[in-house]
Amino acid sequence: MELEFLGTGAGVPGKFRNVTSIALKLLDERNSIWLFDVGEGTQQQILRTNIKPRKIDKIFITHLHGDHLFGLPGLLSSRSFQGGESELVIYGPKGIRQFVQTALRVSDSHLSYPISFVELGDEGVIFEDAKFKVSFLRLDHRIESVGYRVEEKSYPGQLQVEKLKQLQIPSGPVYGQLKKGETVTLPDGRQINGKEFLGEPQPGRIVTILGDTRKTKNSFLLAKNADVLVHESTFAKNESKLARNYYHSTNIQAAGIAKEAHVHRLILTHISARYTGKMANELQKQAQTVFKATKVVHDFDIINIPLK
Repeated sequence: MELEFLGTGAGVPGKFRNVTSIALKLLDERNSIWLFDVGEGTQQQILRTNIKPRKIDKIFITHLHGDHLFGLPGLLSSRSFQGGESELVIYGPKGIRQFVQTALRVSDSHLSYPISFVELGDEGVIFEDAKFKVSFLRLDHRIESVGYRVEEKSYPGQLQVEKLKQLQIPSGPVYGQLKKGETVTLPDGRQINGKEFLGEPQPGRIVTILGDTRKTKNSFLLAKNADVLVHESTFAKNESKLARNYYHSTNIQAAGIAKEAHVHRLILTHISARYTGKMANELQKQAQTVFKATKVVHDFDIINIPLK
């Protein structure tokens, strides 16, 4: 599981940072990639990575401001030309369906694959299968903005092979059955319950990705005990009044959320073009005084998220 940052800037594209888009790469877990926001030029950013658009099967939009959305029609069209045939699901606030369908209709674009839309209604779980659960809560921005919490289900405990060998249980297909927790009858008549030979389940990972927001309680709820929290950092330490006026957060406010929520790592993104070079490093240093495990990311940074 990895996060790859395709754009880390705020508002408009800059020389050193494109506008927001984040890829959650789940290639080992489900052979797919999920995108969070698709700012202008995202498909051009993808050309500089090893991401294959046909692997993208879910897109989560945090809010409908252009710097998080304007790259979507182009990416959807290009996916057709690059071998995309499987269904793609787009999640986002009400209006996302109209935006996409209007852009495709006016441009006379025809896709080679079906699209489904999930426009966000009641807060809570919006996707769940055997491996992952995704939920959302609303944040505090000038327009409706949400944060997403991606929770990986626990992995079964490791099969205690040495314990089986001590009982003279021969290796083979029976070990596979026991690892699934099944009860197996051996040729000698013994019944072996696989659940008794499994170690403790291994916790899955939690990734929280927030849209633009003021400091709000829902940010904490989404981030609680997350392995990685991705939080905007549009403003710096001494700009809390500006942040509030423009419905954004400071680096210090983001660090406070991370500390309170007991996250493992804080990733700061949505960096204003005002902060370049040493000034961007200063954003990170300021936040680290509150939460040490903080990193300000740049375009194309990759964050590995290992199992616990």
